[in-house]
Amino acid sequence: MRYYSKIIILSFFFLALCSCKNSLTKTSEGHAVVSAKVEATQAGIKILKMGGNAFDAMIATDLALAVVYPNAGNIGGGGFMVYRTKDSEYGTLDFREKAPLASTKNMFLDNNGEIINLQSSVGALSVGVPGTISGLFSVYRKFGSIPLDSIFEPALKLAKKGFKLTKRQAKLFNENKNKILFNSDSASVFQKKFKEGDIFKNIELYKTLKLILKNGEAAFYNGKISNEIINYLSKKGGILTKEDFIKYKSIWRTPYTFRFNDLKITTMGLPSSGGVLLHQILKSIELFSNKKFTKRDLNYMKTLLELEKLSFSDRSKFLGDPDFYNTDFIDSITSEKYLLNRINLIDINNPKPSKDIFPGKMILNESNETTHYSILDKYGNAISVTTTLNSNFGSKIFIPSLGFFLNNEMDDFSIKPGYPNIYGMIGGEINSIEPEKRMLSSMTPTIIEKNNKLSMILGSPGGPTIITTVLQTILNVNLFDDNLIDAVNRPRFHHLWLPDKVYYEKGAFSKSDIDSLKKIGYLLNKKPSLIGRVNAIYINSEGKITAAADFRGDDFAFSE
Repeated sequence: MRYYSKIIILSFFFLALCSCKNSLTKTSEGHAVVSAKVEATQAGIKILKMGGNAFDAMIATDLALAVVYPNAGNIGGGGFMVYRTKDSEYGTLDFREKAPLASTKNMFLDNNGEIINLQSSVGALSVGVPGTISGLFSVYRKFGSIPLDSIFEPALKLAKKGFKLTKRQAKLFNENKNKILFNSDSASVFQKKFKEGDIFKNIELYKTLKLILKNGEAAFYNGKISNEIINYLSKKGGILTKEDFIKYKSIWRTPYTFRFNDLKITTMGLPSSGGVLLHQILKSIELFSNKKFTKRDLNYMKTLLELEKLSFSDRSKFLGDPDFYNTDFIDSITSEKYLLNRINLIDINNPKPSKDIFPGKMILNESNETTHYSILDKYGNAISVTTTLNSNFGSKIFIPSLGFFLNNEMDDFSIKPGYPNIYGMIGGEINSIEPEKRMLSSMTPTIIEKNNKLSMILGSPGGPTIITTVLQTILNVNLFDDNLIDAVNRPRFHHLWLPDKVYYEKGAFSKSDIDSLKKIGYLLNKKPSLIGRVNAIYINSEGKITAAADFRGDDFAFSE
């Protein structure tokens, strides 16, 4: 039986319409897809109904997002996948972008050693070597079960025939089209004024996808597509070369796994910082004793804020691409001894200023331009994928002849160690720019087992807030017994360490909580803002599936 519902959620002063469909079924015969757009979710579901597995659906969903969600879905960016097979085998795929061979440590600094404004985040030099197509074909070679023609078909149809713009999309396109046109010259597809309900077609992207379908990933990395990218960027001062594309390979990596209470948590390891920081914070909560956190009171919130500050400070010093430095010490910064020493720094009634944990000042720019999707098939395969174009439409470079945007992932390096990127993230020498190096990420695709059974599949966009968003959703379900929908939609809060400021959503704190936080020295962001967009699947002990799409976007969940 299938259940469809539009859900109105009132939570901690939130009043919002949940633009998703949620359903409950038996896992033995059930499947679910949750993504940022209804068309992408439907693409994944179509593949599953054809008999394809979760990996086939992953490719179809990802390609559809590249068409219908061009500000974040992509074939010009990269990301990470965490998977669990029906036989309980785990793995992760790293298809993160890489720095060009011609890149240098100080390429975004002027002659005085100062950062050149926006050069690492907008324009030709901000573009790394894209990894998405390599990642999708790596998945297909290892797990694909149905013909590629069928998998590509939904995205091809959406690109050729078009799809309806939502109100949110039309507004986003209009707000960004001048930047896109400035950086992309003749990007005619973005020259009009958009409105809700407009049919958006992308014939050039259709042709690009057809070429990839016909000639495989070689079409992208050693054929017409890479040639056109290189030629287009070179006219704008870019440094990508043919060798960059030929040498690019996605990497199957060992999953990052740890335990929290009775949960086995499997997530992405380096070059994503998400797994390490999630481990640090959840382990610290255990060491504090869960008994302290029987309810979401002010003491819980203050403790979480302080733990976030400590972990993000560690991120700036210790984490980067594992292919470029020895990561043996990671075990030590997640050890009980180390974390107990860090915990001893915490006084929730007299919080230590961030400048006394690590010096620095910066500005945080929130981002939801990453996108996450979660998939479960009827066989029991589970997939959690986070992929990105940073800061809406990435580099703002749209190649008209190919129909897609290129990412600006070079900004995720420490372009000047000790100084912030566009998200306010501080990085150290370990994350400095080097040729063929992968930049540090906050993406945290995650799969959870409870009592040796699949329990949750989740992740989120949101730049540095990805980690705290995933963290709080896990705690909402497993510490406070929220159902998945309430856990996803509950107001969130976030501390990045630097700037020394608490970011929060409306309703996350009561007025008395806000007054109490201010009284002990916390600086709160003046205006509440949305944090993250969780797309998650939950399987309870009785085998019932809940698929939840975050109301904060146009996200859409489907299960049956």
